[in-house]
Amino acid sequence: MEKASLLLKKIQENIECVMVGKREAIHLMLIALLGRGHVLIEDVPGVGKTMMVSSLAKSLNLSFRRIQFTPDVLPSDITGFSMYNFKKGQMEFQPGMIMHQIILADEINRTSPKTQSSLLEVMEEAQVTVDGITYPVPAPFIVLATQNPVEYIGTFPLPEAQLDRFMLKVTMGYPSQREEMQILSRFQTQNPLDTLQPVASGGDILFLQKTAAEVKTAQAIKEYIAGIVSMTRDHPDLSLGASPRGSLYLMRASQAYALLQGRNYVIPDDVQKMTVPVLAHRLMLKPEARLKEQTAERVLQSILHTLYVPVISS
Repeated sequence: MEKASLLLKKIQENIECVMVGKREAIHLMLIALLGRGHVLIEDVPGVGKTMMVSSLAKSLNLSFRRIQFTPDVLPSDITGFSMYNFKKGQMEFQPGMIMHQIILADEINRTSPKTQSSLLEVMEEAQVTVDGITYPVPAPFIVLATQNPVEYIGTFPLPEAQLDRFMLKVTMGYPSQREEMQILSRFQTQNPLDTLQPVASGGDILFLQKTAAEVKTAQAIKEYIAGIVSMTRDHPDLSLGASPRGSLYLMRASQAYALLQGRNYVIPDDVQKMTVPVLAHRLMLKPEARLKEQTAERVLQSILHTLYVPVISS
C-alpha cells in the first residue's frame, strides 16, 4: 500500500506542475487508469481538457497518440488495415493510430458514427480485429476522449453503446479568479508541459492496477452497488438505467478511490463519491422528466438518499 500511495502522489504532483486547481478531475482520471477504464472529458473550449490528458501522458513513460477526430477520419485509420507486401508476397498488417497505450481521442463527437464505432471493440476488449485477425493493443491501455458540449453543428452525439464504455465522465469547470492568476504566472514565460518528465513506468501502472483490483470489497458493498444500479432501472424519471457494465465500473472505481485514500478496503463513502461520475452519463431521462428540469445527477442523489447504507468495519 505504501509503494502504491507514493507512486500515486508522485504522478498527481507531476500533473499539478501543469494543471492549476483541477485536483478532483486529476483524481478521476487516475481512478479510471487504476480501474482499467476510459474517460470522457466534456466541457467548454479552453479549460484545459487536452492539456490535462497531455500532462498525464508525459508523467507516464508510456506510448502516447493524439487522434484529432474529424469527419474525414476513417475506421481503418483507427484500427489499421491489411496491405499486400510485394517483396514478401503476402498480406501485412499496418497498425492504426489506436495501437498505443494512452490515446487522446480529441473532439470524439466530430467524427462519423462509423468511425466512432471502430472504438467499441478496443475499449471493451483491448484488441482490434482486422480481416478476421485479432491484434491486442499494448498494456496498460486507456482512452481519454474530449468533447465540447456547446457546439452542435458538425457533431455526431455519442450513442449509448459508446457512452457505456467510458468508466467515468469528467467536467473541468472554469478556474476561480485566484487560480486563473496562477495560470497566468505559470504560463507567462513558457509552457510547463514542455519540461515535464515521466515519474512512472508501464510496470508501475500495471502494479497499481493489480493493487487496486485487490482492494477488499465486502459482500455488503457489492449489494449496495447492485442496489443503486437496480434502482436506476426502475426509476420513474428514467427510460434507460445503468447496465451491468456500469455496476462493474462502479465497483472498480470505488476500489481505486479507496486506494487513492490510502485504504485497502472499500467503504460506502467511496461508492457514494463515485456514483455520479460513473453512472450519470449512462442514464437516459424520459421527456417528461426533462420538462421538469430533472437531471441524471439529481436522480442518482435521490437514490443515494433513499437506499440503506451498509455499515462496514475494517
